[in-house]
Amino acid sequence: MTSKATYSTQIREEALGLGFMACGFAKARYLEEEAPRLEQWLSNNYQGEMAWLANHFDKRLDPTKLVPGAKTVVSLLYNYYPEEQQHDSEAPKIAKYAYGEDYHFVLKRKLKDLLAFIQTEIGEVDGRVFVDSAPVMERKWAQEAGLGWRGKNTLLLNKKKGSFFFLAQLIIDLEVDYDEPIKTDHCGTCTRCIDACPTEAILAPNLLDASKCISYLTIELKDSIPPQFEGQMENWAFGCDICQDVCPWNRFSSAHQEPAFKPQPHLLEMTSGDWHEMTEEVFRKVFKKSAVKRTKYMGLQRNLRFLKEAED
Repeated sequence: MTSKATYSTQIREEALGLGFMACGFAKARYLEEEAPRLEQWLSNNYQGEMAWLANHFDKRLDPTKLVPGAKTVVSLLYNYYPEEQQHDSEAPKIAKYAYGEDYHFVLKRKLKDLLAFIQTEIGEVDGRVFVDSAPVMERKWAQEAGLGWRGKNTLLLNKKKGSFFFLAQLIIDLEVDYDEPIKTDHCGTCTRCIDACPTEAILAPNLLDASKCISYLTIELKDSIPPQFEGQMENWAFGCDICQDVCPWNRFSSAHQEPAFKPQPHLLEMTSGDWHEMTEEVFRKVFKKSAVKRTKYMGLQRNLRFLKEAED
C-alpha cells in the first residue's frame, strides 16, 4: 500500500512543477483557537463593508464543512514579485499583484490541474480548490502547513521568500504526511510595517483594522473614500504595498517566472497624466484581464479624483 509520505511527495513535486514556489500539508481540523479572535475582530467592525467576512462563520473555521470527510488542507504559495515596477515615480500606483492577469483565474486553473493529477495518480480523492474567494482561513492554514508565520502586518511571511506571493488551498479527503507548523515569530522587535502605514490601519502586531487599509479603501469600499484619509493615501490608486515594501524579509523576494503575471502592455510606462486622463476605452484595454477591473472604471476614477484633490 502506498504510504502517506509518498502521497505528500507526489503532490508537492507536481505542485512545484506547476509553478508553485512552496507546498505544505496540514491536518484538517476545527480551528477552535481562531473562533474567539475572529468573533472579536468582527464585533469591532474591523471588516468595514466586507459583510461576507461575517458569513459562514463555522465553515471558515472547519474545512470539513467545505469538503465532507476532509483530511488534509494543502497550502500553496505562488510568487508574483515583478521584475520591474512603474517607471514614473509621480504616477498613481497600483499593487504589484495587479500588474498582470487576475490571479484568481491563473491559480484556479493550476489548482484544478493539481487536483486532476491527484485523482489520476493516487485514486478516488474528493476535494475542492480555493483561491481567496471562499470562507477559508488561508494564512492560518499556510502557517499550520509550515510555510511561514503571521507578520505584524497580518500577512504570511517566509524567511526565504518574503511575502510577495499568493496563497491558495486545496482541501482533500486524502490523508498524507503532515508538515510541522511554524510557531516562531521571526519578526522580533521590528515594527517597520506598523510605523510605515500612513492610515494607521495596523493597530497592533497582527491586528488590522481593514476599514482603514488603503487596499480596502481603493478596492472594497463602494462609497466615497472618507475625507479623514485625504493626504494619507501616498498616491495609491488600487491596493497598497507599503507594509510589504518596508518589510526586511522581502529583501529575499525574487522576480516571478509566470508569463500570465507579466505587466499589461504600456502599464508600467503610464505617466501621471496618462492615469488622470484615462478614458473608459483605455481602461478596458489596459486592464482587460487585470484584477483592477474589480473597481470598474468609475471606481478607479473615484480613487484618482481623491488623490488629485489631495494634491490640490
